[in-house]
Amino acid sequence: MKKQSLLIAVICFIIGIFFQDFFNLEKDSIIGIVVLIIFLSCLFFVKNTFLFKIRNLVFVILFFFIGVSVHYFNSNHFQKTNVKTNSTIVFKLSKKLNSNEKYKKYEVLAEAENQSFEAIVNVDKSLGDLDFNHYYQAKAYIVQPQKPEHNFQFDYQKYLSRNNIFYLCYINGEISSAKRQDLSFDEKIKQKRLDVLQRINQSEMSAKSREFLKGIILADRTEMDAETIQDFNRSGLVHFLAISGTHIVVIFGIFYFLLARFSPIYIRKYAIVSSLVFIWIFAFFIGFGSSVVRSCIMLSVYFGYVILQRKPDLLHSLALSAWIILLIDTQQIFDVGFQLSFLAVWGIYWLNQPILNYFPKPTNYVKKLLFNTVSISLSAQIATLPLVLYYFHQFSLVSTIANFAIVPFSEIIIVFSFVMTGLFAVNIEFGFLDFIYDELIKILLKIIHWFADFDAVFFENISFNIVEVLFFFIIIYSLRFLLEKYSQKNIYRFAFTVFLFLSVKISFDVYENYRNEVLVFNYKKTSVIAVKNGGNALLIMSKSKDEENIRKFIVNPYISSRRINHYQIKYVSDSVKTVKIDKDNYPIK
Repeated sequence: MKKQSLLIAVICFIIGIFFQDFFNLEKDSIIGIVVLIIFLSCLFFVKNTFLFKIRNLVFVILFFFIGVSVHYFNSNHFQKTNVKTNSTIVFKLSKKLNSNEKYKKYEVLAEAENQSFEAIVNVDKSLGDLDFNHYYQAKAYIVQPQKPEHNFQFDYQKYLSRNNIFYLCYINGEISSAKRQDLSFDEKIKQKRLDVLQRINQSEMSAKSREFLKGIILADRTEMDAETIQDFNRSGLVHFLAISGTHIVVIFGIFYFLLARFSPIYIRKYAIVSSLVFIWIFAFFIGFGSSVVRSCIMLSVYFGYVILQRKPDLLHSLALSAWIILLIDTQQIFDVGFQLSFLAVWGIYWLNQPILNYFPKPTNYVKKLLFNTVSISLSAQIATLPLVLYYFHQFSLVSTIANFAIVPFSEIIIVFSFVMTGLFAVNIEFGFLDFIYDELIKILLKIIHWFADFDAVFFENISFNIVEVLFFFIIIYSLRFLLEKYSQKNIYRFAFTVFLFLSVKISFDVYENYRNEVLVFNYKKTSVIAVKNGGNALLIMSKSKDEENIRKFIVNPYISSRRINHYQIKYVSDSVKTVKIDKDNYPIK
């Protein structure tokens, strides 16, 4: 415990966050917990033999209660405003969000009937783009997001509430605007980023290359087409598209190389500190996205050890980074990106060296780089696989090969993209560079699409719950010992963990295959009736233009949650109003 006390503390802190989020303790209970925290803290200053023996238990309980209390104060305690459904709102932009087929979406600070609130504003695409330079006024239809009908559906209401957003506004009519004179420094930077995005939009490159450039450097995927996003998801390369640790490390490397090689001698000794400052400036410019901040903090902590001339410890860096992020905002622990990024780092710590030992000894730098890239990528994928299956219920066997093929060249693509973005930022454009970049990205996207097209090795609607996740992590934990030493004892240990996992998974499968039920789902004006008989299901619905979304948000989550082996969709004519099942009538519209 002495070696990794910081890691144990943050784990207990995280468990406390989950406890408070699930049980939602009220103010009076939290006051009692705060008093208990003060009492437990004082025990460490009392010299007593008994207290010394139980100090580890006190330590664990203390940080558990700290997690509970901090999450309470970080949570948004919603107070309903009396805003009418149809109201005129005045608003300013906070963030641009991903668009859908009909609306462009923005996170805004709005005011209606002398009441201020944060909301998601959906603006009809025909009305054009909004910016940070203006206040806007429009007639809006205002609603609160609803909780899902069933527990296996995505809880959009809870997702928004974690970001202090409790209203959705829909604008289809005219929007009036007024020039702002009170832009903050932060908003000026956001507008500058928006200007760069617009310059990229006006370039000669193809639409897909423009959207790729905006996504890989400026963390803007708001207008990226669904086909490209699907290709990245199916090929297991979506991490390459999002700003992640790889991007920040490469950008840090660019700054460090330039400072170490071309700056005056008296500045070179501060190259690491200066490079860290530059990546934080970059993070500020692209909007302090969660993944960017995580990467910057982890890199800063790691090089903090280097600057202080202490041997970098990956677990200490991981734990300290988590502490900094979660103390600022405990809601980050519920972000899938947060969980996957920290698990990936843990996977690299736990499995990279044991996997690397199975490669031949590299005879040159290129081989060393290639072997390390493969082992790091494989370690991260293995560690994150349980959560990928739990959240996304899909997996492609080709993803490992795709990562091996693409990741070694990712540094070149990121550097090229960074240079292109820098040129657009200073309003310089070279036609031949646009052409080269466009052709390179076209080739890259074709390769990714080729990987994504391997339907035979792509599996979706994989059933996986949180209990199976925990048992899968036990397998990953024991895998290290098997890789380090291929002994009979380690083989038996690993085989036993696999047996435990399979026993748990089969138990859940058998339980669901004995259940029968009839459920009704509603999506806009369409109802879907699900008739489950053991491991088979019949889904009854009328034809709808929203069928793709119905499959994505209703059918697929239902199939994976209920462990359906075979299902069939039966369409009924538009004239059918109800369907009779076991003497009960169910509305189809």
